[in-house]
Amino acid sequence: MYGWLWRHLPGPTAVRVVVALMLFVAVVAVLFLWVFPWVEPRLPFTDVTVDESATATALRASALGWLA
Repeated sequence: MYGWLWRHLPGPTAVRVVVALMLFVAVVAVLFLWVFPWVEPRLPFTDVTVDESATATALRASALGWLA
């Protein structure tokens, strides 16, 4: 894919590097400005499957050396 992109960029090597960097910055900007904010509410970050009491018990057991 990168070879195909490099072959289709116009100009000599220096111009290709600048155009490739501009394309990279544009893709990152689109991801951060539109794609990630759109996807974030759809991800299950708040769907917790472990309750707090089980986590606290496991941490205490680990601190006391009960779990190897």
